[in-house]
Amino acid sequence: MDEKTVELITKLALEAMQERQAEKRGFLVPVGVSARHVHLTQEHVEALFGAGHTLHPKKTLMGGQFAAEECVTIVGLKLRAIENVRVLGPCRGQSQVEISATDAVRLGVNAPVRESGKLAGSAPVAVVGPAGAVYLKEGCIVAMRHIHMSPADAQAAGVKDGAIVSVRADNERATVFDNVLIRVNEAFTLEMHLDTDEANACKIKTGDTVRIM
Repeated sequence: MDEKTVELITKLALEAMQERQAEKRGFLVPVGVSARHVHLTQEHVEALFGAGHTLHPKKTLMGGQFAAEECVTIVGLKLRAIENVRVLGPCRGQSQVEISATDAVRLGVNAPVRESGKLAGSAPVAVVGPAGAVYLKEGCIVAMRHIHMSPADAQAAGVKDGAIVSVRADNERATVFDNVLIRVNEAFTLEMHLDTDEANACKIKTGDTVRIM
């Protein structure tokens, strides 16, 4: 082996080591596994639970949100249903149902992968409560994987609101997640949200950590 070949091999080996070290130094983010849930307008809360009804907080979440005591049933176009789906508050300007891809198959709906709130052209679904039902012509999505961050966390990670990053899970299934949306807000606590399909496939649970690459 001549000297130039040895130098080239050495250079490539060093570059590979540096890349691995950079990945290990990546910004650490805790994971929260997000189960299926529903956001409702106040109008739909009353349609489902009765006139004058307001949501009752059960558990505080980040960004001023909460998991409510109230649960609903969601029904797909083929009359397939999933019961006991948690409602999150406070009320929003547009009702939204967030499910996993497996849930979509179970319900028989073609739910697109979307950022929360981007509902135009999303799948139709019915929501049933103890006092009535509402039909959403659009509003059922599979939530795009994303990371919540405060401005300080974003600065430390070197990212901005709306950025798309790749994230690595260094567990026994060693998975890289591409197309991860960064969402920055003063009220946010640092956390990456995966749905149950993604988490189960990669053996990730709430409280595990991943790295922004």
